Amino acid sequence: MTVSDTKVTWLTQDAYDRLKHELDEMIEDRPVIAARINDSREEGDLKENGGYHAAREEQGQAEARIRHLQELLRNAKVGEAPEDDGTAGPGKVLTVKYDGDDDEEKFLLATREEGAQGALDVYSPESPLGKALLGAKEGESREYELPNGKTMKVTLVKAVPYSDS
Repeated sequence: MTVSDTKVTWLTQDAYDRLKHELDEMIEDRPVIAARINDSREEGDLKENGGYHAAREEQGQAEARIRHLQELLRNAKVGEAPEDDGTAGPGKVLTVKYDGDDDEEKFLLATREEGAQGALDVYSPESPLGKALLGAKEGESREYELPNGKTMKVTLVKAVPYSDS
């Protein structure tokens, strides 16, 4: 699945700048990886050339990350914080309470790229919990399926726009 198959990704300016910097560095490193492949190729038999295969694998991973970042940044909405309307959605910090547990959990509902630098745990809007909570209003309870097949009831206590400051 590519990022374009999903909804627009909301990013803070800081997250956008960080991802753009990573993309620029990876594009600059392309010649370095290509040189390693060429150097390894010159060592002889490619079937038994571990350095060559490692460099090719690194190149494949780097190119996949470059494509992912390009697609993500192309479809990102930057700096437009979601409304502070008490509704769960991407770019919001959610406080929830699980059925049968008195403790509350607080997390950011966003892509892992958005929350990569923060102290909060990040849950994807595509995760079972994220999907269940999308559109929920404060005080509303929803159910979602756990990996073991059982269902868990969760109540949205609070939903506020994320601020990385």
